[in-house]
Amino acid sequence: MIRRICLLLFFIFAVFLSSRAFSGSPLVHVMPVEGQIEPGWLVFLERAVGEAEAAGAEAVILELNTPGGFIDTALSAKTLMDETPLPVYAYVKQQALSAGAYLALSAEGFYMAPGSTIGAAEPRILGGGEVIDEKLLSAWEGEMKSVAERQGRDPRLAAAMVRRGIEIESLVSAEELLTLTAGQAEELGFSDGTVTSRQDLLEALGLEGAAVVENNPSGWEQLSGWLIRPTVASAVLSLAFLFLIIEVLTAGFGIAGLGSILCFGLYFGGHFFAGVAGWPSIFLFLFGIILLLTEAFMPGFGIFGIGGLIAVAVSIVLTAASAAQGLQMLLVSFLVSGVMGFVAYKVFQRRGTLRRFILFDAATRELGYSSSSNYQKLVGQQGQTITPLRPSGTVEIQGTRYDVVSQGEYIEAKAPVVVVGVEGYRIIVRKVGDPSP
Repeated sequence: MIRRICLLLFFIFAVFLSSRAFSGSPLVHVMPVEGQIEPGWLVFLERAVGEAEAAGAEAVILELNTPGGFIDTALSAKTLMDETPLPVYAYVKQQALSAGAYLALSAEGFYMAPGSTIGAAEPRILGGGEVIDEKLLSAWEGEMKSVAERQGRDPRLAAAMVRRGIEIESLVSAEELLTLTAGQAEELGFSDGTVTSRQDLLEALGLEGAAVVENNPSGWEQLSGWLIRPTVASAVLSLAFLFLIIEVLTAGFGIAGLGSILCFGLYFGGHFFAGVAGWPSIFLFLFGIILLLTEAFMPGFGIFGIGGLIAVAVSIVLTAASAAQGLQMLLVSFLVSGVMGFVAYKVFQRRGTLRRFILFDAATRELGYSSSSNYQKLVGQQGQTITPLRPSGTVEIQGTRYDVVSQGEYIEAKAPVVVVGVEGYRIIVRKVGDPSP
């Protein structure tokens, strides 16, 4: 009996020691920084850092292989790194250029793999090759020098990565931007060292034997990050406007209308879930659509149509990562969709496809149309719609075709209607059986 009790106590003690040993092993969360640094990646970083904090991790490691990206995103990432109580380290696996170099310098420390590079941080206007103006260039240079000084690194090297004209003997001429190899960075004391693997990095950080948790972007985070890229967003907007043009040209509501809604949803949804846009821009877009729908049921094109177009355009610009980028994408999408819509119209018209949807016949007397302005005699007479009324269209009354308008409602083709009023040249009809307004 005593022997069994001793064995049980020994087993409990062994389990306790093993659990203490397991719980005492450090936990490290590793996060990739692949490709362009953009707002969609920032959403992933916020989530991953939060999970690391909740899991009680000892440190966070950013594995960098990036050509750069959005300066605003890099600045926000630095703020997030400063606010987290966990130490954040950077490991340059292949390259850390532009905003990637800034992230490496913003970390608690950074190491480089053999053959990797860091530098070339000259800021350029998004979508073009021009360098930004002197004011913004100076501000970005100051940011790079500041994070370098904070980590005890040579700020002049950081400045030479941003601005041309800074000559450093045997490193960079006045006409070039500074880019350092792993060996150069270690020799100059700009990096904390060169390590060949993640395990070597953990040993250099004093975290050997740590349990490593790899955090990767979710499928939606990757999709939203892809959707907000300027080229992709411009293409999605172009398709949205093209489908909208086709929907306006065709009768009823069909595939083109659904395609337009889907493309607009991808544009606004991608920017919203990437943290770039908020509810105000989405509400502004919906408000613009409501104004355009209101205009569709009114004769002519007035304040509602103009206001709707302005609201839609402004919402698209505000949704983008920057106003300049949003305006550029809007103009490109207008141009592309306009050209594609015109070409599609001509092709379909030549092939006769549009004749299934659009009335091309002239309103001549030979076809049964009446040019008489005395339409008061038609009040109370019934006829049948030839085309859908949205709210205008064509009806046939006693063998004669007339251009008419409904009282605002949509009336399908081949529906019985009755003339309820005449205002000048406007013949107003109502579907038979519908109550009077």
